[in-house]
Formats: sequence, C-alpha cells, structure tokens
Amino acid sequence: MSITGYLPFLISIALSLMAQAWVSLNFWRYNRVASSTGHTGFSAARRLLDQNGLQEIAVEQVTGRLSDHFSPREKKIRLSEATYKTASIAAIGVAAHETGHAIQHRDGYQPNRIRSALLVPASIGSMAGPYIVGLGFAILSEIMVQVGVALFAAAVLFYLITLPVEINASHRALILLAETGILAPHEIKGARRVLAAAALTYVASALTSVLYFFRVSALAGSRKRS
Repeated sequence: MSITGYLPFLISIALSLMAQAWVSLNFWRYNRVASSTGHTGFSAARRLLDQNGLQEIAVEQVTGRLSDHFSPREKKIRLSEATYKTASIAAIGVAAHETGHAIQHRDGYQPNRIRSALLVPASIGSMAGPYIVGLGFAILSEIMVQVGVALFAAAVLFYLITLPVEINASHRALILLAETGILAPHEIKGARRVLAAAALTYVASALTSVLYFFRVSALAGSRKRS
C-alpha cells in the first residue's frame, strides 16, 4: 500500500492524539479553577441524582485517570479521584456528564438503548473482526472475510451511536448545572469546554473505525472480484 493509502489512518491517529491532548489540557486547566459554590464532583453528582429521583444510584470513587463512567447494570456512577474529591469546574462538569448518562438510562433515551444493545456484538467485532478478516484472506475464505466485516460493522455502529449519546449527556449536564446553580453562569463556559474536548475523542474514535471499515470492505470487495 502506498503512503496515500495510509493517509486516512495517519490523519485519524493524529486526530485521536490531538483529541486526547486537548482533553487533558482542558481538564488540567479547569481542574485548577475552584467552583464558587464549593461543590466537589461527588457532591454535585449526588445532588443532581437526588433532585432527579435517582437516589438509588450510588456514587463511588475509582482509581485511574479520567476513568469516570456510569454503570447502569450496577446502578453506580464511578468517578476518578481527580473528579470525586475536587471542588473544581472540571470535576463538576465531568460528574454532571455522568449524571446525564444516568438520566438517559432512566428516561429510556433511544440512542442509549441502541448503544447498550450493540455493546456485546461491538466488543466481539472490534476485537475479533479484523483477525477473522485477515484469516479469511490467508485461507482464501470469502465467507470468513464477510463474517469478519459484518462483526466489525457492529463496532462501527457502536462508535457512531456513541456520538449523540455523549453529546446529549453533556447537553443535559450543562442545563442541570445552570438550573441548579451548582456552577455560576460564568463557570458554565469552562465546563462546556471540558465536555466539548471530551466529545472530540469520540469523534476521533468514530472516524478511525469508519475509515478502517471502509478499507477492510474495499479489500474484501477487490478479493471477491479477483
């Protein structure tokens, strides 16, 4: 393959690295800015959950850097140490974002339901799909190639549906923070920047998966024609 063939992947890798760097920079910047209300990530999440009738959702601290997530099966919001304990604009923004996911789950937000349904096939597809395609090429099995492509397609759909889910969770978070006064109006801008930077990582992941899928599909199509 010529360098031109690799160019889309090089661009997507560069975008992913830039997105990760932008997230880290914005979180670091606004994690140093104390919230005027004194809320920590934990207290903000707890208040938002309680005010939305989600008292059964627990909020706990976990290890890891930016490892914050919502587990609907366990009914828990897990916040990294930097988010859980810190009374900063960044910590509150991230905690509110995870609360947004909990509210999505409560409301049966359709894109979130689709993403949940795709989780298992997407996990299998992202890990096994490319290897099945490669094995199919190696043993000249068109059926195996097509199975691998189909499995990877589930992973691509998962990454694509993740975009509106994450954007909606951030949108909900910013509205909640403004309505409850957990962040002052002039602090909302900082939270928005942190969450917008995080959204770029999902854009990069979706772009990378789409480019890889098109490349694998093109290879499968050319092998079939030959």
